[in-house]
Amino acid sequence: MTEQRRTERLDLPREPRGFKLPRVDQETFGRWAEGIARGMGTANFIVYMTLVISAWFLWNTLAPAGMRFDPYTFTFLTLVLSIQASYAAPLILLAQNRQADRDRVAMEEDRRRATMQKADTEYLAREIAALRIALGEVATRDFVRSELARLAEELDEAAQRRQRLGRRHRDDPAVRAGGEGLDEPRDEVDGDQPGDGRHDPAASHRPES
Repeated sequence: MTEQRRTERLDLPREPRGFKLPRVDQETFGRWAEGIARGMGTANFIVYMTLVISAWFLWNTLAPAGMRFDPYTFTFLTLVLSIQASYAAPLILLAQNRQADRDRVAMEEDRRRATMQKADTEYLAREIAALRIALGEVATRDFVRSELARLAEELDEAAQRRQRLGRRHRDDPAVRAGGEGLDEPRDEVDGDQPGDGRHDPAASHRPES
């Protein structure tokens, strides 16, 4: 008893007991089931199955009695078709479940990509709006051309006004005479220097003795 208690340790998992079923690779079996279900869902399978059943009927009906392996009521054929149906239904369900899993994964991936594309689209929309606002404050080529053309017109008008004023001054005699007087040096009074007493204004008004 003591030895048995020593061998049963609580810190170790107990080994499973009983009959163990062989493990099957789910992926391999799933691909095999999908192949069968895909083959059973084709027109070739229906045609071949119809030909086999027709040959079965003809042989067990028209052949000699000693050569018929499944006489009328075709019990063996019924058993074969029942076994086929019993295996075909789970295989088709397995193929459908795998296809549903793939569809769910694809749907989740499409949803994730749609979310990313929506975020990218919103980001690009914000960037385009910001660029439009920034470009609204920047002088465009047409605006610069229009401003340069307006400035050139103003300079031409100023030059024309200056030319008209120059011609008017040249044609006016008073302006021309005043211009000539301004150009000549102004003479001293009687050619005398300001320091001479004879032309002192105060001396000219002195009373005579």
